[in-house]
Order: sequence, then structure tokens, then C-alpha cells
Amino acid sequence: MILIVDSGSTKSDWIAVDSNGKQLLEKQRTKGLNPEILSEEKLKKLIKKNEHLKANRKTVTHVFFYGAGCGTDRGKDIVRNALVEVFPNAMINVDEDTMAAVYGAINHDTEAAVVCILGTGSNCSYYDGKKLHQRVQSLGYILMDDAAGNYYGKELIREYYFNHMPVNIKLAFESKYNLEADYIKYNIYKQPNPNAYLANFAEFMFLNKDSEYIVELIKKGIRIFAKNMILQYKEELKTVPVHFAGSIAFFAQDEIKAVAKEMGFTTGNFVRRPIEGLVTYHIKNL
Repeated sequence: MILIVDSGSTKSDWIAVDSNGKQLLEKQRTKGLNPEILSEEKLKKLIKKNEHLKANRKTVTHVFFYGAGCGTDRGKDIVRNALVEVFPNAMINVDEDTMAAVYGAINHDTEAAVVCILGTGSNCSYYDGKKLHQRVQSLGYILMDDAAGNYYGKELIREYYFNHMPVNIKLAFESKYNLEADYIKYNIYKQPNPNAYLANFAEFMFLNKDSEYIVELIKKGIRIFAKNMILQYKEELKTVPVHFAGSIAFFAQDEIKAVAKEMGFTTGNFVRRPIEGLVTYHIKNL
């Protein structure tokens, strides 16, 4: 059994296939397995909490894991150690989530492209057809993650508290969420995965895209992300497209295309979940 995993900070998708690409189990889901936020012990517990993964753990021969927080050797080692213990008979390969986005979004194995992730977190890299190049090292959700779900969650809460929201949007926002200050602070400062908590608020934007205020809020984040991340690759952008992966990108396609036109880059594919492309890639390259 071969396990292919696409893990963000909020959730992880697991697909089990045989060497011919035949799916052996229904797609499994666990909570996000980000080593920058969770300990090795917590990672192991979350994986074993899934009964199907636990029941089949000794029959797994390969694990290809792509995850948020795995862009450093430290992050890779934490995840690898957890996977080795859970799947003792498997060859383990751990890589950053950007490579999942690359394999899931590019049109063929050697296509050069700038590839962005806009999910709970955000990232942007250049893939030259063989290797990944990153010009900005991520410092996590507090300092970076522009245009990600947690960025928009933070912006919505700030807009609400600073009284910048139109009245109808403010009323809709407070009817959907518990916005008591103590409750918000408890979830951000006392609970695990505060970035995932903030990202939960981003859904509100896509339920209210008939509001010009919301559309401009989305575009504002995309412009900041493009300035800080995409435009790091000005030379490459002259000849390659920009592909996007992640739920925020998928639901903000219109706004991303509008900002791309403003800022002079060409959008390519939009992939909500890269894991299907990962399966195709790995079966072909076993």
C-alpha cells in the first residue's frame, strides 16, 4: 500500500493506492499535521486516531508526505520521525507543501511556472521544471501568510472591531460567529492551531461576495501577496504562468485574475486540492 498525503495546517488528505494506481481506501482525512505548530507526539496521535490508517499501518510500503511546515530540515525530521513510528515497514519521503502544489498544478512534469499556495497559509515559489526555487523564507502566520485564510480571518476580525465594516456586513458577521473578545483571545492565545482558527472566518468572504466591500477586501490581500511574493520572480514572470493551489485561491479566482491584470502577470491553473495530481505523478515515477 502506498500512501500519498497532502497536509495543510487545517486538514490532511490521505490517498491509499497500489503500484498500479488503484485506490485501495476511500480518501482519508486527519487534522492538519504542521510540525511548526504540533509536536512529534501530537502528530503520531492524530495519525493513529484515524482507524483506517491505524489498521493498515503495517502493510504500508511507501509514504509520500507533503506538508505545511516541512520547508526546513527540522520540520521534515519531526514529521519523518512520527511517520516512521506509525508506519514501521514503509519508505518515508517528506517534502514541503509547495511541491504538492507544483505536482498538482503544472501541466507536465517539466513545465516551468511560478506556483502559489493560498490555503490556511500562503507561499510562492518558482519551479524551473526540475527544481524548486524560493526567494522568501516563510516566517509563519504571524509575520507572513498574506492572502491566506488566516490573513483574511484576522482582517475580518480587525475590520469588525475597528468599525470599518458596512452595517449589513457587520450584522451578518456577528450573527455567524462568536465575536466576544475573550472568546477570540482564548482561541488565538490559549488553543492549538490559532492559524486554523483564524482561517475559519475566511468562509464568510465567499458567502458574501455580492458585496463590493468584500471583493475589495479580497483584492487587497491578493495585491499584498503579489507585491511581496509573486513579484519576487519578475524575470521569470515574463515567460511563465502563475499557478495557484488551495481553497482560498480556488474561490478567489476572479479577484486573482483581476489583480494579475493590474500587476502584469499571467494566471494559469487553479487547483483546490493538489492530491489528485500527486497520485498521478507518483504512480508514474515509482
